[in-house]
Amino acid sequence: MIRILHFADAHIDMANYGRHDPASGLPVRVLDFLKSLDVIVETAISERVDLVIFAGDAYKDRSPSPTFQREWGKRIMRLSQANIETILLVGNHDLSPAIGRAHAIQEFETLSVPHVRVISKPQLLSPQELGNLPIQLIGLPWVSRSSLMAALENNAENSAEIYAELETRLTELFETYLQQADPALPLILTAHASVQGALYGGERMVMLGSDLVLSGSLVKNPRLDYVALGHIHKPQNLNGPGPYRSDKTPYCHPPVIYPGSIERVDFGEVADDKFFVIAEIEKGAPTKVHWHKLKGVRPFIDRFIRLENGDNVTAQVLAVLPVSGQMSGAIVRLVLEYPKDLEKLIDEAALREQTKSCLEFHLVKRPQMEARVRLPADQSIAALTPLELLDYYWKSLHLNEGEAQALQALAGQVLVGQPESGSEF
Repeated sequence: MIRILHFADAHIDMANYGRHDPASGLPVRVLDFLKSLDVIVETAISERVDLVIFAGDAYKDRSPSPTFQREWGKRIMRLSQANIETILLVGNHDLSPAIGRAHAIQEFETLSVPHVRVISKPQLLSPQELGNLPIQLIGLPWVSRSSLMAALENNAENSAEIYAELETRLTELFETYLQQADPALPLILTAHASVQGALYGGERMVMLGSDLVLSGSLVKNPRLDYVALGHIHKPQNLNGPGPYRSDKTPYCHPPVIYPGSIERVDFGEVADDKFFVIAEIEKGAPTKVHWHKLKGVRPFIDRFIRLENGDNVTAQVLAVLPVSGQMSGAIVRLVLEYPKDLEKLIDEAALREQTKSCLEFHLVKRPQMEARVRLPADQSIAALTPLELLDYYWKSLHLNEGEAQALQALAGQVLVGQPESGSEF
């Protein structure tokens, strides 16, 4: 039996909220991500796993500062010194869009760090390349559009055609790897990509055409024993029960796992817990998947209120916020929608006093203005041309005269170029 630890989307330099820690000099949010990463590394060592798979996106930036590279390197070196075979898959945030430039985790590839292997191009790894573990691994890192076009010698501008061609090539390559793999040994696929049918944070379905989307049939191939994915931050198993699924969901082979990001990145992940996975793999037996919930993840609190009248405005707004103690250390956003004439009744000082225990408080104010523009009594909509209707629309948005004129001129250029009614394109 082989035990692997799988995590992804570390984004350790994510410092979009909060302040700096005076002791370390690092942003508080970076320390949050590093704390989760420490838990993952310590678990890998204490549980004596055979293989760690990081499925891409070490950073949020393709050019991380040396300080963040130092902090990432410390953790990966601990795995190396513990003699744990470690796979680092290159993700889209690790990869420069310019052909020939180094990726963000290049140093581990360049220096040949013991027990650490970087996968920056598709490949099949044999047991000899995995520390003689009785296992095989197919690695599919993120492929940028520019490198793809160069490889295909394709100058097409249609993204859908490009990604369709890439999917065809990858499917052919995948089938080749399956033929080369030893059927007597377990086989793992790790990929940094979207998979058809997966959910982003906020339950948004993955749509074809936005980037390369692997087919469900490819990743659910029964020849595979485990699929370790990265790129989508919502934890899920696309082929069986996951952390949010009912126990009645049937177990299917192979598990197709997105463990999710290791910390909340933004308010799109406000309701998501954070995980890493330990899987037990044995040829001829169902793979066992253990979801490990990361504790102490920074809470995000998102609230919305629409004011309909001016009665006790401050009390109305404060009522939607948790009590002060529940917001301690949290990142809080309050979206406030209201008629513009109530602006003067909003006591922002009282809101900031109520949320002073937060790590950070965002007040998003959305004043609503009367958008209706009435037509003169002697005019009807049917009698107006498209450009005349647009002119009324710009007025309803209360744009300044310069913006309205510029938009009207642009609309005129677009409409003039349209075919006559009933003509064919």
